[in-house]
Parts: sequence; C-alpha cells; structure tokens
Amino acid sequence: MPMQAVILAGGLGTRFRQLTLETPKPMIPVMGKPYLEYQLQYLKSYNITDILLCVGYLGKTIQSYFGDGKPWDMKITYSFEEKPLGTGGALKNAGKHLENCFYLIYGDSFLPINYSSFENHFFEVDKTLLMVLYNNREETSVPNNVFLDNKRMVTQYEKETGNSMLQYVDAGVLALKKEILDSMPLEKEVSLEQEIFPNYIARQECAGFVTRERFYDIGTPERLKSFETYIQEGSPQTLRTQS
Repeated sequence: MPMQAVILAGGLGTRFRQLTLETPKPMIPVMGKPYLEYQLQYLKSYNITDILLCVGYLGKTIQSYFGDGKPWDMKITYSFEEKPLGTGGALKNAGKHLENCFYLIYGDSFLPINYSSFENHFFEVDKTLLMVLYNNREETSVPNNVFLDNKRMVTQYEKETGNSMLQYVDAGVLALKKEILDSMPLEKEVSLEQEIFPNYIARQECAGFVTRERFYDIGTPERLKSFETYIQEGSPQTLRTQS
C-alpha cells in the first residue's frame, strides 16, 4: 500500500483576506470545487487513500465538507491546532496520527508528479527527508531556493531569498520519516523550512527528487488564476506523468 499523505491545511490565507474571512484557504473554490479536492483526487489516482489533514483556521469547515472521506473512497482523519504552530509544529501536534513514513504536502500547492516513482526513490535513498524539486524552467513566480550536489543531496535551502545561484525550488511535496519529530518541541511554533531542514541538510539526511512537472500554488490571486487555467486545460486525475 502507498504511504500515508499528510496535508498541511491550516494556513490563514492572508493574501486572500476577502475570500478567507469565512473560507479556509484550501477550500477556495476553483471551477466549482475546493482547491483541496483537486489535491485529494490526484492522490486517489495513485491509490493514496490514507489522508491526514492538519487543520487550524476554520478547520471545522474543511471537516464538515470532507468528513471521514468515504464519499471519495478515502480514509481522512484530522489534527486540529488551537493556535498557529507553523509547518513543523503542526506535524508535531499530529504525531499520534502519523505513520512511520509519510508524504507531506503543502495545502496550497498542487504538484502532478508520479507518486509511485517518488515513493520508490524515497526508500532507495533511505534518508530522513526527500524533497521534490523543480528547476523553474516554466516560471512559477516562486524563486529558486535549493541547491543540489552531484549526489542529489540538498546542500543549501534558502526560503524566499531569491539567491540567483540556487538551482531548484521546493515544489511543495516531501517524503519524511516520522523520526524527524524527535527534533521538535511540543506545542510550540516551529518552521520546518527555517528551523528543521537546515539541521538535516547539514547531516546529509535531505535528498532531492527532481521533477519535470511544475507545481501550481495558490499563494497569490495571480497563481490561483494560473491553476484555474491549468484545470481548464485538462483533468488532473488523468495526468499520470513520469518524473
């Protein structure tokens, strides 16, 4: 069976304040369906049906729509944050729900990769963390933030610095071993990108998986429009691309 998928769906959506006053960011409608539903449908196309949603702001709205996942032939569970805990804190908070190995997906990023190839590579490299990377050959408006060495190990990660020497951008999907939680405090705000990743990179425990497929995030209204165009051009569930 494929690994569990954990989706970080607790963002405030501050750049969409008019939309997100009553609607959580992952539930922003795209062509009549919540953005998050497209992510789940694509995961289902790879038989990834064990889903954990880490929710916070207006999390009950997400739960009331997706429930336990049965209408989608999935098993969906929830981890609620009472206060914003950051990407790492959300994972730590969800610890009791996590399998030993799992996918981690940002709730505002859609990436049509071949999950079977990605999972196989994760077990082959046997590192704590495997990060999907894209080289921005089709501009995503998100700056490159990762450098790989010739062994495909991540040696540098600079979130949103715009460093022109960096080769790739974090594409919003990772595979992790649960042991990464051991380095995180409980019930505190923790950033994976700024506080956790650098330690594993220094220990050569963070590998890179380069994909030819660009990602679509909804970080800004302009990026949301790009995703809408992508959906209009073809059905994500049928995009069984090779990475």
